[in-house]
Amino acid sequence: MKMRRKSDLPRKLCPVCDRPFAWRRKWARDWQRVIYCSERCRRAQRGPKTGAG
Repeated sequence: MKMRRKSDLPRKLCPVCDRPFAWRRKWARDWQRVIYCSERCRRAQRGPKTGAG
């Protein structure tokens, strides 16, 4: 397998933090569905938690 440079990998912009993030091997199967750069941004998109009590 030929090695690729990180600059050659596909990139997307995170809608929460507006930072670019590159393709990762663990996202290979569903790269089209990956939206956020991290779990933190994914949680932040859902909005603040509202706790009763």
